[in-house]
Amino acid sequence: MTASHQTSHYDFVSKRKLWYALSLAIIIPCLAFFLMGGLKMGIDFTGGSLFELAFEKTPAVSDVRNKLSEIDKEKFSDAQISHMQDDTGQEVITVRSKAIDDREQVKIFDALKASFGDFEQVRVEVVGPTMGDELRSKAIWSTVIVMAMIVLYISFRFSFDYAVCGIIALVHDVMIVVGSFAMLGHFMGVEVDSLFITALLTVAGFSIHDTIVTFDRMRENMGDMGRGKTYEQVANDSINQTLARSINTSVTTMFPLLTLTIFGGVTIKFFSLAMLIGILAGVYSSIFVATPLLVTWRTLTRA
Repeated sequence: MTASHQTSHYDFVSKRKLWYALSLAIIIPCLAFFLMGGLKMGIDFTGGSLFELAFEKTPAVSDVRNKLSEIDKEKFSDAQISHMQDDTGQEVITVRSKAIDDREQVKIFDALKASFGDFEQVRVEVVGPTMGDELRSKAIWSTVIVMAMIVLYISFRFSFDYAVCGIIALVHDVMIVVGSFAMLGHFMGVEVDSLFITALLTVAGFSIHDTIVTFDRMRENMGDMGRGKTYEQVANDSINQTLARSINTSVTTMFPLLTLTIFGGVTIKFFSLAMLIGILAGVYSSIFVATPLLVTWRTLTRA
């Protein structure tokens, strides 16, 4: 049902070139970091072993590296070893290396105990290279399939021009999330895992839902064109009528995500951060990108 009155009326659509420029200013560095360095893949996608060990007296990273090289130089030649804090703030030695089977693991842990004393196995993960490749392939395909289904759904429910503009807005949001994590990987060593793909797909669903709400209102308002309003005015009215709903939904979702990002453990922290960035991008694109793109499309095709 079309709203009989509006609590706000901002002229979003006439400034669409400004919004496009702002989007490009955000996306270009994101795309540059992604193309130059890509995402820093976690063990889920690369395969290998990950150990987090909490010693009674934490040894130096160099000493652990030397000891592991003595045990198996080939396995640990390019191992990443660091001293960090786990989700609870406990000091741990983190070791990332090639995949190690159970027998080798026992041998390594016994040797480390003999050299540095007892330790707690805070986290132990082993993913074979075949499994890592399979997870990466499934992640890519799931993303492609979701995008294709969204295009088909919007084309069926609305029309092809709506689908194209909706998918451009969706790609805009995904690129911002992916590019942001490419930057985090470059500067802070942040890795992406299967939870990151979950976050991307969730962001895609949120983003397209927010866009569809505005598109649906725009379709309802198309009758106003027969009462003297232009296509641009109808589009602008539709954005204004759904503005409060978009902002309220986004803000109520972002508050718990912000809390998890600040206070959550390492694993959940970056999942919630990806969601937070994606929802911010999604609410921006639903207001400033998707519907203005429809107006641009109509202007170009009717010129």
